[in-house]
Amino acid sequence: MAENDANPPPAATPPQEADSSIVAAEPVTETKDLPPPLPSDNDVKAAAAAEDVVAVEDDDKDKAKGEDVVVVEEKEKEKEEEEEHKIIGESESLKEESNRVSDSERKGVEELKKLVREELEEKEVSIWGVPLFKDERTDVILLKFLRARELRVKDALVMIHNTLRWRKEFNIDALLDQDLGDDLDKVVFMHGHGREGHPICYNVYGEFQNRDLYHKAFSTEENRTKFLRWRIQLLERSIRNLDFSPGGINTIFQVNDLKNSPGPAKRELRLATKQALQLLQDNYPEFVAKQVFINVPWWYLAFYTMINPFLTQRTKSKFVFAGPSKSPDTLFKLVAIANFPKNLIFYSLFCFHCCFNYDLTPLQKFHRYISPEQVPVQYGGLSVDFCDCNPDFTMSDPVTEIPVKPTTKKTVEIAIYEKCIIVWELRVVGWEVSYNAEFKPDAKHAYTVIIQKATKMSPTDEPVVSNTFKVGELGKLLLTIDNPTLKKKRLLYRFNIKPYCD
Repeated sequence: MAENDANPPPAATPPQEADSSIVAAEPVTETKDLPPPLPSDNDVKAAAAAEDVVAVEDDDKDKAKGEDVVVVEEKEKEKEEEEEHKIIGESESLKEESNRVSDSERKGVEELKKLVREELEEKEVSIWGVPLFKDERTDVILLKFLRARELRVKDALVMIHNTLRWRKEFNIDALLDQDLGDDLDKVVFMHGHGREGHPICYNVYGEFQNRDLYHKAFSTEENRTKFLRWRIQLLERSIRNLDFSPGGINTIFQVNDLKNSPGPAKRELRLATKQALQLLQDNYPEFVAKQVFINVPWWYLAFYTMINPFLTQRTKSKFVFAGPSKSPDTLFKLVAIANFPKNLIFYSLFCFHCCFNYDLTPLQKFHRYISPEQVPVQYGGLSVDFCDCNPDFTMSDPVTEIPVKPTTKKTVEIAIYEKCIIVWELRVVGWEVSYNAEFKPDAKHAYTVIIQKATKMSPTDEPVVSNTFKVGELGKLLLTIDNPTLKKKRLLYRFNIKPYCD
């Protein structure tokens, strides 16, 4: 972290922006909010006191390197957001179903509640930490079972009985407190929340490329059982943090990273995931808000397309796919799966390059689900655990996103109005751009302070750049990104203000 001194007076104020579950499953006859399966061997394989104003330099193609700074007005931003929300409102496939009991479902819930109360042998029964028949949360839980069985009351009753029996046999209450080790903590983990408050679960299949880890998890029936208990324990602990009151958040946002996934040839993995899928399908209904698949290989898309006709529209509406080049953007913006191309099988089988780079977020219906400050660094965001190595920012510090068009520059201007220390961090996913930072005093004859010389950033450089500057006079901090490529880039940045000290 470079720290530079300027001269005396100022206080910092806001920037000006110039435009500046691990469960891979096999097909099942009745599908419920679960990820589409892996094929078998035979299948086709702002800051304190500051408002953000970003000064952006968008050059004409004739002036590739010009520096026209354009201030983006707040009204324009609001207009864009209104347009975006308007589009979303038109897309039923992106609308999460409410956990409130609708008028059409009320009769079924009351009937199911009466039957469950009559047939339960134990007077006091709880599930997922919620005692049944104590308050209105019972209706929300019963509604999950009812919806999972297409509002068929008798089938929902059978499902509840089977779930309660399985939970007793599996000894769920004791499992919650068991120490099962931390070997698999990088395979499945909870991190952050979506924009609507859903907790986010990351499933990282590529971790199983580690032979020792794979062997320890799946080599024997005993190991597979231990893995299953670990996975159920993580799920149960996550569910205990959900809100089952009407209108509360009681579903989980799933992100499935298929980068370096072992693929369909691993028999042991298929056996374990098939068993896990069955348990989740039978005992954890309606717990998925969205299933997002990133770094998706072409063979997975081909397989999904083949089983697509067998999935219900309700299930398909929760699936989103993105190839490697589109994964970071997809975590920030998701497209309605209803727009999934019907001819994808052709592309998959005969032109896998097209499919592999297929843009699953075209000019259609977008919606932001996860803020960049909530997305881990390895997936294109700025979120890291709060520790001594990064004490300046947490997931509560908002991140500003700015698109950087091909062959253009964008400059972020942060106005400083008093003495302070300003700290910032930024990134451009995939880099391939030049970055420089400087402080420009307001005084007429003052010199501009170069904080960071223009530096070419490559994809192999550190994903996030951090810096600190001690401000002693009125002026502006200028952060400039020069994108010489023909690709559209996305700049993410945030800053904090600290008290000035000599």
